[in-house]
Amino acid sequence: MEVLVLGPGCKKCVLTYDAIRKVVEQSGAEVTLRKVEDIMEIMKYNVMTTPAVVVDGEVKLKGHVPSEAEIRKVLGL
Repeated sequence: MEVLVLGPGCKKCVLTYDAIRKVVEQSGAEVTLRKVEDIMEIMKYNVMTTPAVVVDGEVKLKGHVPSEAEIRKVLGL
């Protein structure tokens, strides 16, 4: 599974990335996690509010820092 965190590097984006990394580490799931800060790449996903979370090419969350429970649900863990 590939998970992208889209955002320009703001505090909420960093918190989202860290929360996802924590959940993935706890679950032991095989996940490729990447932070995307390039505005042109972010625009490919038609995202206007960040942070946004993309799972296997599909935007699942945007505009807020998700809770660990919300992350588990979106990732199916």
